[in-house]
Amino acid sequence: MSEGGATKISMDEWLARPGSVGTTWPGVEVRILDDDGNEVATGEPGLIYVMPPGGARFHYHEDADKTDRAWRDDAFTVGDVGFVDADGYLFLTDRAADMVIRGGVNIYPREIEDVLYTHPAVVDCAVFGVPDERLGEQLMAVVEVRDDTDAEGLRAFVREHLADFKVPASIEIIDELPRQPNGKVLKRVLREQHWKGSDAKI
Repeated sequence: MSEGGATKISMDEWLARPGSVGTTWPGVEVRILDDDGNEVATGEPGLIYVMPPGGARFHYHEDADKTDRAWRDDAFTVGDVGFVDADGYLFLTDRAADMVIRGGVNIYPREIEDVLYTHPAVVDCAVFGVPDERLGEQLMAVVEVRDDTDAEGLRAFVREHLADFKVPASIEIIDELPRQPNGKVLKRVLREQHWKGSDAKI
């Protein structure tokens, strides 16, 4: 994040803890908070807040509202969700902006994406919420595959690993996902396309 660094990790540490972004820099504190601002238990996911050293504080240029939303007391967030393990290593699990609220239950798409990535036919995928008249939002996955497979087979695969309410209601298989020049999937574009194309009223 350009707002300020928080953690460091060596190659050996990363190999021992794949997916971690490391431990905090000296003088930096990381807090994992729930929606009410309470610290969560070790290993439990929540919104990541960073307390910079020496009480340093930044402001977004000409955007006081965004600045206020970023800060809680003396720590700020950029909307990343994650957890800290018992040894103090931070893991990122998702973005708060990507969270899907299905029937009042918070679901982080990254968890479903991580399962789909393990399917041998899946090249890449994006999971996001689309409007649903009864539940408010429903999960949808758009998947790029390397071998012949079908949506129902992928849904069954997810169901083997996750609870039923985390299984996408629909899966669309496409030849190639839209990507940024750096290769990152443009999930925002996919979400906007499917929200605009939905007839559901919420």
